[in-house]
Amino acid sequence: MGILLAVAALESLGMLFEFAGSLNAAIPNSDIVVMLLGIGSAVIDNVPLVAASMGMFSEPTNHPLWHFIAFSAGTGGSMLIIGSAAGVVAMGLEKIEFFWYLKKISWLAFVGFIAGSITFILMRDFVLQ
Repeated sequence: MGILLAVAALESLGMLFEFAGSLNAAIPNSDIVVMLLGIGSAVIDNVPLVAASMGMFSEPTNHPLWHFIAFSAGTGGSMLIIGSAAGVVAMGLEKIEFFWYLKKISWLAFVGFIAGSITFILMRDFVLQ
């Protein structure tokens, strides 16, 4: 509950939008920006991150960039157990410890995220054209 309240506070203060805008200005490659948003989703809830990305990009809604944002935000949250509501619930119900998850699972989720991102980019650029 505290994480969600903190994220809502950051969003209402406009800090998420400001961070997203500065990230987009500092890194001109949108694929890298989207992957960083996915990694950020492990700590910050994905709903405000996606909302912040709506102000960053001007592509139409059917553009593949939005599919990549959805993939990154959704799978990036699995890198830490606190990155998704399901992880927080599993932590409580199954008594999974944060540091156990960090040592045993986080690296697997990170490898899967990177592999999925590379696959998405390759499919978008070479297969789907």
